[in-house]
Amino acid sequence: MKKITLSIVTLALATAAWAQPLDRSIKPKPGPAPEIKLGKTESFTLSNGMQVFVVENHKLPTVAYNIELDIKPALAGDMAGYREMMSELLLSGTKTRTKDKLNGEIDQMGANINVSDEGISGSGLKKYQEKILDLMADIVMNTTITQEELDKEKKKTLSGLETEKNQPDAMVRNVSSVVNFGNNHPYGEIATEESVKKITLDRCSNYYHTYFRPNVAYMAIVGDVTLAEVKPLIEKYFGKWQKHDVPSASYTIPEVSGNKYTKVAFAPRTAAVQSVVSVTYPVDLKPGTPDVIKARVANTVLGGGSQGRLFLDLREKHGWTYGAYSSLRDDELGGTFSATVKCRNVVSDSAVGALLDEMRMMQTEKVNDTALQNSITYLSGSFAIGLEDPKRVAQNAINIERYHMPKDFYQNYLKNLSAVTADDVMSMSIKYIRPDHANIVVAGSKEEVADKLSKFSHDGKIDYYDYTGKTYIPTESTAVPAGMTADQVYKNYVAAIGGEKAISALKDMKMTAQSEIKGIPLTLTVMKKNNGMMKEAVEADMNGSKMTMQKKVYDGKKGLQEQQGQKKDLSAEEVDEVKQEADLQSDLHPEKYGIKRTLKSMESVNGANAYVIESIDAKSKKTTEYYDAKSGFLVKQIEYIKSEDGSMYPKTTEFSDYREVPGSNGYKISYSFIIPAGPGMNLNVKVQTVDVNKGIADSEFN
Repeated sequence: MKKITLSIVTLALATAAWAQPLDRSIKPKPGPAPEIKLGKTESFTLSNGMQVFVVENHKLPTVAYNIELDIKPALAGDMAGYREMMSELLLSGTKTRTKDKLNGEIDQMGANINVSDEGISGSGLKKYQEKILDLMADIVMNTTITQEELDKEKKKTLSGLETEKNQPDAMVRNVSSVVNFGNNHPYGEIATEESVKKITLDRCSNYYHTYFRPNVAYMAIVGDVTLAEVKPLIEKYFGKWQKHDVPSASYTIPEVSGNKYTKVAFAPRTAAVQSVVSVTYPVDLKPGTPDVIKARVANTVLGGGSQGRLFLDLREKHGWTYGAYSSLRDDELGGTFSATVKCRNVVSDSAVGALLDEMRMMQTEKVNDTALQNSITYLSGSFAIGLEDPKRVAQNAINIERYHMPKDFYQNYLKNLSAVTADDVMSMSIKYIRPDHANIVVAGSKEEVADKLSKFSHDGKIDYYDYTGKTYIPTESTAVPAGMTADQVYKNYVAAIGGEKAISALKDMKMTAQSEIKGIPLTLTVMKKNNGMMKEAVEADMNGSKMTMQKKVYDGKKGLQEQQGQKKDLSAEEVDEVKQEADLQSDLHPEKYGIKRTLKSMESVNGANAYVIESIDAKSKKTTEYYDAKSGFLVKQIEYIKSEDGSMYPKTTEFSDYREVPGSNGYKISYSFIIPAGPGMNLNVKVQTVDVNKGIADSEFN
């Protein structure tokens, strides 16, 4: 019941170069910037105010449409999170099409239609262009958001928030948004459990009817079309879209301070063995302004890839991390700089210091010709590759009009990029790379890391934040009461779950539970017999059809594991692990598995005091256990797992809602628990039924 996990895979690419005699003493000169042919952009405006841009590209018989809304919506306030739901809600059906009919028509064409809170895009074969336009127009003019769909999205969002509670990247992202922009700016609004529960159908529907208007819309069309043929189609399908006054909110834009001011914002993460660090702050860098291209080169020199100074220092020189990077984002409402790294607890403060030092050296140490040219070449390649994507070309056309950029901004992009000098990089670094005006945001172990970072704060203090970016005062570990031992805590636990008599009476047990992952319902089944047999299974409900996602069976001697149809025998090491898992009475004889427990401290878990015990088994595998001081129940357990790269990472399981199992003579289990289900994912599990001593057949474990 305590170990039900899922896994995911990844892949990579490689390149080669030619071999030819070269005089390597002669440094090659960079060639001229290649000419970029974006295609002629033609435009027209509908009578309702929608501006349309057409870019011909006849390489393939495809066409892409992108509508972007130039809006500044009112802050979400106490309903933060509803705008993120709009991408799904706006595909929940229209006045003429149900959700299933809408999805069916899209799939039948092999087309793509995506919606967000700020626009809609569609693409596919040219022969389907009228159908694509018909569907897009139906969505922007006739969407009907239902309470049923809203409830589904709220449920999915709440499940995702539960996962983020101890997910370091999400913690750093949320805290960074808050400290950079504050809650009076849309980028500083963070969805919480409370805000999601408050979201109403009226709020979502009003947003759609208020902001989805043609007079604030830009449409870009890229593909195998001409202005003459596409203009009548746009007028046909979007000409009836009614314009309306669209309100425009004003936001509090963060000021760029001229005074030296660094802040450490720390998000404590339970049992963290590494830190996720982001040195970040807002910048005043708007799209299309003269600084944008030069600033991108400066950022690339610092941390744009494996040749960046951050990577070469923190990874190649010191070996503190697998990668260190930076980003500099231009944005109309407020750009951001961030330098990020993931590192072990013991070197977290050193890594922060190195990040800041490299940022300072950008202001004092000129980039050499080789590094400068490498950065320019990297950015040139990225730009050229981006132009292969019709959506990128369409976005460029919109950007020029929306942000009042020079008409030839993208046409001359590579020429202006190749003209950037070392002096330009220095100038941009002084202006935008500001180590003495930064928010140092860290998610990690409070006990091992936090205090070491105080030296980087302007006032020597650490500000603590929860995973949603709210400030709080963390609970300190307290001393263990005199006379209390690990053995006594464990005896209290055994007594709390029913005592020796109730546990010894267990002959077999079957538990079924429900959960979901990404909106897919899951059924979890666990069966055990007191002769050391066990079976665990996770089934997914795929539109009414059951699919076995994972299964593990152990007959007391050998075992089998199945995952999405792939089967393999349990290894000798896996058999050793499953023996304790299959033992119904394992709580009564931990010594059988070489388990030794040490009482370390007391901490608060969900607002209640808990004893913290370190458990080590015969193979030196460490687990941290938290036992509620009042009830005696196990409320949290952290296992430390070795990843493929050799590093250790924690897997946390939380237990609650202990109840007596019917017919068990007092035996209690947790009826609600949260278990890890892969990187950055948790399952919220609710037990539905538990049967004991019903005579499970041995054949169930074959």
